[in-house]
Amino acid sequence: MRSFVQWTAPLPNGGTSEETALVFDKSRDYRLLVLPALFDEANKLRHLTVEVMYRLDLSGIDCILPDLPGCNDSLAPLSAQTLAGWRAAAASAAEQFRATHLLTVRTGAMCAPDTLPGWRYAPQAGARQLRSMIRAQGISAKEAGDSFSAEEFGNAARENGANLAGWSINAEMFAALSDTPLPDSELLIEIGQENLSGAGLWLRAEPDHDPEQADAIAAAIAVGLLQE
Repeated sequence: MRSFVQWTAPLPNGGTSEETALVFDKSRDYRLLVLPALFDEANKLRHLTVEVMYRLDLSGIDCILPDLPGCNDSLAPLSAQTLAGWRAAAASAAEQFRATHLLTVRTGAMCAPDTLPGWRYAPQAGARQLRSMIRAQGISAKEAGDSFSAEEFGNAARENGANLAGWSINAEMFAALSDTPLPDSELLIEIGQENLSGAGLWLRAEPDHDPEQADAIAAAIAVGLLQE
Protein backbone atom coordinates (compact mmCIF):
# COMPACT_ATOMS: atom_id res chain seq x y z
CA MET A 1 0.00 0.00 0.00
CA ARG A 2 1.45 3.33 -0.99
CA SER A 3 1.41 6.29 1.36
CA PHE A 4 2.77 9.80 1.73
CA VAL A 5 5.20 10.71 4.51
CA GLN A 6 7.17 13.80 5.47
CA TRP A 7 10.92 14.12 5.47
CA THR A 8 13.30 16.97 6.29
CA ALA A 9 15.39 18.28 3.41
CA PRO A 10 18.42 20.54 3.82
CA LEU A 11 18.32 23.84 1.91
CA PRO A 12 21.18 25.73 0.24
CA ASN A 13 20.89 28.57 2.76
CA GLY A 14 21.53 26.24 5.69
CA GLY A 15 17.89 25.89 6.69
CA THR A 16 15.56 22.94 6.20
CA SER A 17 12.28 22.27 4.46
CA GLU A 18 9.58 19.74 5.27
CA GLU A 19 8.98 17.78 2.09
CA THR A 20 6.71 14.94 1.01
CA ALA A 21 7.75 11.49 -0.16
CA LEU A 22 5.62 8.86 -1.84
CA VAL A 23 6.58 5.51 -0.32
CA PHE A 24 5.87 1.82 -0.62
CA ASP A 25 7.44 0.96 2.70
CA LYS A 26 7.16 -2.26 4.67
CA SER A 27 10.68 -2.10 6.17
CA ARG A 28 11.97 -4.78 3.82
CA ASP A 29 15.61 -5.59 3.13
CA TYR A 30 15.78 -3.84 -0.24
CA ARG A 31 14.96 -0.12 -0.13
CA LEU A 32 15.11 1.79 -3.41
CA LEU A 33 15.45 5.58 -3.41
CA VAL A 34 13.95 7.00 -6.63
CA LEU A 35 15.18 10.36 -7.92
CA PRO A 36 12.65 11.56 -10.51
CA ALA A 37 13.02 13.41 -13.76
CA LEU A 38 13.34 17.19 -13.48
CA PHE A 39 11.39 20.20 -14.77
CA ASP A 40 9.01 19.53 -17.68
CA GLU A 41 9.99 15.86 -17.90
CA ALA A 42 8.93 15.33 -14.27
CA ASN A 43 5.27 15.71 -15.25
CA LYS A 44 5.56 13.50 -18.31
CA LEU A 45 7.26 10.66 -16.44
CA ARG A 46 5.52 10.78 -13.04
CA HIS A 47 2.95 8.11 -13.90
CA LEU A 48 5.60 5.78 -15.32
CA THR A 49 7.81 6.28 -12.26
CA VAL A 50 5.03 5.48 -9.80
CA GLU A 51 3.99 2.41 -11.79
CA VAL A 52 7.56 1.11 -11.67
CA MET A 53 7.51 1.56 -7.90
CA TYR A 54 4.19 -0.28 -7.66
CA ARG A 55 5.59 -3.25 -9.57
CA LEU A 56 8.70 -3.34 -7.41
CA ASP A 57 6.52 -3.27 -4.29
CA LEU A 58 4.80 -6.40 -5.56
CA SER A 59 8.26 -7.95 -5.92
CA GLY A 60 9.07 -7.27 -2.27
CA ILE A 61 11.12 -4.10 -2.70
CA ASP A 62 10.47 -0.91 -0.73
CA CYS A 63 10.49 2.28 -2.83
CA ILE A 64 10.80 5.92 -1.81
CA LEU A 65 10.13 8.86 -4.16
CA PRO A 66 11.02 12.11 -2.35
CA ASP A 67 10.11 15.60 -3.46
CA LEU A 68 13.31 17.59 -3.76
CA PRO A 69 13.04 21.21 -2.53
CA GLY A 70 11.29 23.30 -5.14
CA CYS A 71 9.90 20.28 -7.01
CA ASN A 72 6.44 18.74 -7.32
CA ASP A 73 4.43 19.63 -4.18
CA SER A 74 7.32 21.34 -2.37
CA LEU A 75 6.59 24.71 -0.79
CA ALA A 76 10.24 25.74 -1.11
CA PRO A 77 10.73 28.14 -4.04
CA LEU A 78 12.42 26.58 -7.07
CA SER A 79 14.17 29.89 -7.72
CA ALA A 80 16.19 29.48 -4.50
CA GLN A 81 17.48 25.96 -5.25
CA THR A 82 20.89 24.88 -6.53
CA LEU A 83 22.23 21.69 -8.07
CA ALA A 84 24.55 21.23 -5.09
CA GLY A 85 21.56 21.70 -2.81
CA TRP A 86 19.57 19.03 -4.64
CA ARG A 87 22.49 16.64 -4.36
CA ALA A 88 22.70 17.29 -0.62
CA ALA A 89 18.95 16.77 -0.30
CA ALA A 90 19.13 13.47 -2.21
CA ALA A 91 21.94 12.25 0.01
CA SER A 92 19.96 13.24 3.09
CA ALA A 93 16.87 11.41 1.80
CA ALA A 94 18.97 8.30 1.23
CA GLU A 95 20.13 8.43 4.83
CA GLN A 96 16.75 9.24 6.37
CA PHE A 97 14.93 6.49 4.49
CA ARG A 98 17.78 3.98 4.95
CA ALA A 99 18.04 3.39 1.20
CA THR A 100 20.06 0.41 0.05
CA HIS A 101 19.79 1.09 -3.69
CA LEU A 102 19.06 3.92 -6.11
CA LEU A 103 17.06 4.53 -9.28
CA THR A 104 17.43 7.81 -11.13
CA VAL A 105 15.15 8.92 -13.95
CA ARG A 106 16.53 11.08 -16.77
CA THR A 107 18.18 14.26 -15.43
CA GLY A 108 17.56 13.02 -11.88
CA ALA A 109 20.91 11.29 -12.42
CA MET A 110 22.57 14.68 -11.88
CA CYS A 111 21.48 14.55 -8.22
CA ALA A 112 22.56 10.98 -7.46
CA PRO A 113 24.42 10.22 -4.22
CA ASP A 114 27.75 8.60 -5.07
CA THR A 115 27.51 5.88 -2.42
CA LEU A 116 24.49 3.83 -3.50
CA PRO A 117 24.45 1.04 -6.11
CA GLY A 118 21.52 0.81 -8.45
CA TRP A 119 20.23 1.91 -11.82
CA ARG A 120 19.67 5.00 -13.90
CA TYR A 121 16.97 5.12 -16.53
CA ALA A 122 17.79 7.00 -19.76
CA PRO A 123 20.17 9.42 -17.98
CA GLN A 124 20.94 12.79 -19.50
CA ALA A 125 23.09 15.71 -18.45
CA GLY A 126 21.48 18.94 -17.31
CA ALA A 127 22.84 20.80 -20.32
CA ARG A 128 20.90 18.57 -22.68
CA GLN A 129 17.63 19.15 -20.86
CA LEU A 130 18.20 22.89 -20.78
CA ARG A 131 18.79 22.89 -24.53
CA SER A 132 15.50 21.08 -25.07
CA MET A 133 13.66 23.54 -22.87
CA ILE A 134 15.27 26.53 -24.57
CA ARG A 135 14.37 25.08 -27.96
CA ALA A 136 10.74 24.71 -26.88
CA GLN A 137 10.69 28.26 -25.57
CA GLY A 138 12.14 29.50 -28.84
CA ILE A 139 9.40 27.76 -30.82
CA SER A 140 6.74 29.36 -28.61
CA ALA A 141 8.32 32.78 -29.01
CA LYS A 142 8.47 32.52 -32.78
CA GLU A 143 4.86 31.33 -32.95
CA ALA A 144 3.94 34.47 -31.01
CA GLY A 145 5.87 36.59 -33.48
CA ASP A 146 8.70 37.43 -31.07
CA SER A 147 12.39 37.31 -31.90
CA PHE A 148 14.43 34.72 -30.01
CA SER A 149 18.11 33.77 -29.88
CA ALA A 150 19.01 30.62 -27.93
CA GLU A 151 22.57 31.87 -27.47
CA GLU A 152 21.48 35.25 -26.13
CA PHE A 153 18.93 33.60 -23.87
CA GLY A 154 21.55 31.22 -22.45
CA ASN A 155 24.06 34.01 -21.84
CA ALA A 156 21.44 36.11 -20.05
CA ALA A 157 20.32 33.13 -17.95
CA ARG A 158 23.88 32.56 -16.74
CA GLU A 159 23.98 36.12 -15.49
CA ASN A 160 20.47 36.70 -14.20
CA GLY A 161 18.65 33.37 -14.18
CA ALA A 162 15.54 32.81 -16.28
CA ASN A 163 11.93 31.77 -16.37
CA LEU A 164 12.40 28.84 -18.70
CA ALA A 165 9.25 27.22 -20.03
CA GLY A 166 7.51 28.22 -16.81
CA TRP A 167 10.32 27.10 -14.50
CA SER A 168 12.11 29.77 -12.46
CA ILE A 169 15.80 28.82 -12.58
CA ASN A 170 18.40 31.03 -10.91
CA ALA A 171 21.76 31.87 -12.46
CA GLU A 172 23.72 29.46 -10.25
CA MET A 173 21.42 26.57 -11.08
CA PHE A 174 21.45 27.36 -14.79
CA ALA A 175 25.26 27.52 -14.90
CA ALA A 176 25.68 24.33 -12.85
CA LEU A 177 23.29 22.35 -15.02
CA SER A 178 24.95 23.71 -18.15
CA ASP A 179 28.53 23.01 -17.09
CA THR A 180 28.39 19.91 -14.89
CA PRO A 181 28.82 16.64 -16.79
CA LEU A 182 26.66 13.64 -16.11
CA PRO A 183 28.25 11.80 -13.16
CA ASP A 184 30.15 8.70 -14.23
CA SER A 185 29.28 6.14 -11.59
CA GLU A 186 30.41 2.54 -11.73
CA LEU A 187 27.78 1.74 -9.09
CA LEU A 188 24.83 2.46 -11.38
CA ILE A 189 23.64 0.23 -14.23
CA GLU A 190 22.13 2.08 -17.15
CA ILE A 191 18.68 1.16 -18.43
CA GLY A 192 18.65 2.68 -21.91
CA GLN A 193 15.49 3.56 -23.78
CA GLU A 194 16.69 1.24 -26.53
CA ASN A 195 16.18 -1.64 -24.09
CA LEU A 196 12.47 -0.82 -23.85
CA SER A 197 9.62 -0.94 -26.33
CA GLY A 198 8.82 2.35 -28.00
CA ALA A 199 10.09 5.88 -27.63
CA GLY A 200 10.61 7.71 -24.36
CA LEU A 201 7.47 9.21 -22.85
CA TRP A 202 9.23 12.56 -22.44
CA LEU A 203 8.90 12.98 -26.22
CA ARG A 204 5.11 13.02 -26.09
CA ALA A 205 3.24 16.30 -26.04
CA GLU A 206 1.26 15.42 -22.91
CA PRO A 207 1.88 13.21 -19.86
CA ASP A 208 1.20 9.58 -20.72
CA HIS A 209 1.91 6.04 -19.57
CA ASP A 210 3.20 2.81 -21.10
CA PRO A 211 2.67 -0.34 -18.99
CA GLU A 212 5.16 -2.34 -21.05
CA GLN A 213 7.92 0.17 -20.36
CA ALA A 214 7.10 0.14 -16.63
CA ASP A 215 7.20 -3.67 -16.69
CA ALA A 216 10.62 -3.68 -18.35
CA ILE A 217 12.21 -1.14 -15.99
CA ALA A 218 10.84 -2.87 -12.90
CA ALA A 219 11.91 -6.29 -14.17
CA ALA A 220 15.49 -5.14 -14.79
CA ILE A 221 15.72 -3.85 -11.21
CA ALA A 222 13.98 -6.79 -9.53
CA VAL A 223 16.06 -9.37 -11.38
CA GLY A 224 19.24 -7.45 -10.59
CA LEU A 225 18.42 -7.36 -6.88
CA LEU A 226 17.44 -11.02 -6.71
CA GLN A 227 20.77 -11.97 -8.30
CA GLU A 228 22.83 -10.17 -5.64
